Amino acid sequence: MPSENSTAEITKEPVVKKTSIAHKLAEKQQEISVTEFFEKNKHILGFDSRSKSLLMGIKEAVDNSLDACEEANILPDIFVRIDSLGDEEYKIVVEDNGPGIVHRMMPNVFGRLLYGSRFHALRQSRGQQGIGISATIMYGNITTGRSAHVMSKIDGEIAREMDIVIDTKTNRPVVSNDRAFIWEGKEHGTSIEYYIKGKYQMGKQSVFEYLKNTAIVNPHSKVTFIDPNGKSFVFERATDIMPVKSKEIKPHPEGMEIGDFQKYAQNTVQKNVKSFLTNDFTRVTSRLANEILTKANVSPDTKPVDLTRDQCKGIVKAIGEVKIMAPPTDCLSPIGDMLIKKGLMHVLDGMRPEYYAPPVTRAPKSVNGNPFLVEAGIVYGGDIPSDGQVTILRFANRVPLLYQPGACAITKAISNIDWRRYGLEQRGGKGIPYGPAIFLVHIASTKVPFTSEGKEAVAEFDEITNEIVLALKLCARSLKSHLNKDEKKRKTRAKFEIVQEILPQIAEKTSSYLDRPVPDLDMTISKIMNVIWVEPTVENKKKVRNVTYTIYNYTREMRTMRLHAKLPRESVNLSLFGGENFIEMNDEGKTTWELKDIPPSRNVSIKFELTGDMADTFNVDEIYISGINPVMVMGADALPGDWGIKGMEIVEFESDLITEEDEETEEAEILDDE
Repeated sequence: MPSENSTAEITKEPVVKKTSIAHKLAEKQQEISVTEFFEKNKHILGFDSRSKSLLMGIKEAVDNSLDACEEANILPDIFVRIDSLGDEEYKIVVEDNGPGIVHRMMPNVFGRLLYGSRFHALRQSRGQQGIGISATIMYGNITTGRSAHVMSKIDGEIAREMDIVIDTKTNRPVVSNDRAFIWEGKEHGTSIEYYIKGKYQMGKQSVFEYLKNTAIVNPHSKVTFIDPNGKSFVFERATDIMPVKSKEIKPHPEGMEIGDFQKYAQNTVQKNVKSFLTNDFTRVTSRLANEILTKANVSPDTKPVDLTRDQCKGIVKAIGEVKIMAPPTDCLSPIGDMLIKKGLMHVLDGMRPEYYAPPVTRAPKSVNGNPFLVEAGIVYGGDIPSDGQVTILRFANRVPLLYQPGACAITKAISNIDWRRYGLEQRGGKGIPYGPAIFLVHIASTKVPFTSEGKEAVAEFDEITNEIVLALKLCARSLKSHLNKDEKKRKTRAKFEIVQEILPQIAEKTSSYLDRPVPDLDMTISKIMNVIWVEPTVENKKKVRNVTYTIYNYTREMRTMRLHAKLPRESVNLSLFGGENFIEMNDEGKTTWELKDIPPSRNVSIKFELTGDMADTFNVDEIYISGINPVMVMGADALPGDWGIKGMEIVEFESDLITEEDEETEEAEILDDE
């Protein structure tokens, strides 16, 4: 047996080991709360400058208010006030008319980071991470030492208020002054009042610019803003139409990473891999599941938890090789072409733009298993400055992105398009183009891939970049078509005015000289012009737009044709259906009129009314024609092949085949004859 001394000697060695560097380092290691991490890394959340911090706090509060109102199907009425307290300290108040917050949940919603209802939900929303508003309160606590004050009222209940400070060690709220009170004149809603160190500024990255851009993509909301100088700005509600509610869906398998697939496989309740594919993912049918598993050489009866890394890799590869339907659209809430245009018109009306290119909403795609879609619009001309680069309005899930434009996939996609093809100046065919234009791009997704938690720029993924490029090119084609049509119409109008002015003078002088009656020149003018002229006129009376299309037949033949336009259905009244030329209107508002047997040198008119908030979204220049060669038509384009409605077959006459050279010769001959 060992002696006492030998035993003591044996126990000395571990004591010496505990004083080693490794043991000393181990003693210093401790768990860090998420709040402590963000407290020391505030820049990650976007609080990296005084001016930006002021904006970020308001942005997070307004985003939460809009989400809450839309979930409760309430038209948002948002109030924002900034009071300057001196020494770069401000008091911020953001109040809404939302459904209110349950009393017991108020401390966690406002005083605990990474706490929320949307992080795991696969559906579109502004808030995704559960960080924003609580991070704002944390930053206010740190920079001013003051607590935030929260008030909330649920319809039919008494209002509650409390002061909140965040304990950064535990990521828990510290509540004081919790009490019930009577909130006069308030049926339901929430108000957050906090203090923050910041810097108020005007310009492109200001609170005013953020709220203005928010009004563009949220035309159903009313936003009132009072700045530190007491000046009030009101962005009125442009429409009572609420956005379509997004629904939660299952993950879409397209573009999924192996690690994500393994995680889903480990957590599923399904008994076999075939059921796992068909029940835990969207758009995967039984037939598709069999095709995927056959390609991956995996038995359909394999338990998901037993899948090896190689089997998961094979399944993910096979998913990329089969044709899977695009994700369902009901998990997303696109703005839609009509409301994009309404928002742009409502906010940019003071610039009197010349042209709004028809906004484009692309079909949904998927990136990393998350559905997304891209919307785009272009506004051109009017009082928009023409001596600098175009203005780019970037949005993600209806939220303006004001910072880090150079790091954003939207800006990079715009820079890589050759805009010279579409009538804009661009040096070398790359970079941001120059000209009197505003580009709007909106990305809607169940999980927007931001470059940071500050949610300031969208990460570059090929799938997203390609969709942005395609959407913008469609808008740009409309712009180019408008510019070409406008130039052609201007030249033709100038020719027409000259012919109408000169020929009557020649005829009158010749007739006087020969002592003969002045001849009827209608057919002569038709021979020279050889066009169908579509002339729109609009008369605005309060919320009523009286629209008239006059179609002139300046050709030598009797003409029959159809006109087509996409009207806002909610603005149509009985005046449309009562017109003798009206044929039909489908569910999308695509409308058709038929004009029969218009004699040469004669005209017919189509008249109708549009009423309500959406009436002004209809552009009278967006009119299409069928049944006649579009080359002969001024003021209308050929019916697009992707409209999905039936037009008339083109009827050709020999007189339609006259070339420009023939036309000039004939014009000279007619003048000689006269």
